[in-house]
Amino acid sequence: MIVNKEDALYFSVVDYIIKDKTFRKTANFQHHGTTRLRHSMRVSYLSYKIAKKLGLNQKVAAISGLLHDFYLQDESKGFSNFMKFQKLHPKIAAANAIKHFKVSDKEKEIIETHMWPFTKPSKSLEGWIVSLTDKTVGAYEYSIKFRKALSYRLKKKQSQI
Repeated sequence: MIVNKEDALYFSVVDYIIKDKTFRKTANFQHHGTTRLRHSMRVSYLSYKIAKKLGLNQKVAAISGLLHDFYLQDESKGFSNFMKFQKLHPKIAAANAIKHFKVSDKEKEIIETHMWPFTKPSKSLEGWIVSLTDKTVGAYEYSIKFRKALSYRLKKKQSQI
């Protein structure tokens, strides 16, 4: 749902990705207590807004933010080594972004480096925005997941008293 003019501008940049059949499959994977699609949309939109506010390339930030976790593997089943996964999934996401969309070299580089410090740092300010926004959004999503789990346990404990 488009709420305002700013949202309409954002969606005009990323709509073709969001509507893509393969990309939409990211909705089938859990990620930080939400879906990978919802997580990626949050990172993308906030990166877009920050880049725009700073006078940077908001289109690059939006596209890179949306595609930064564009992989269709289940992290809990396909990757046994957590540290290896941190370095591997940005390369998979970048390869998928290149295969399915016309991403620029800058967008590819941002996707590949969004997991800094597990990867090399980005060369662009937009890359730093996407990387830091990803970490902030991930922490927010984990906090909601934790709050729900804690609330459930407290209610369960209270019902036993």
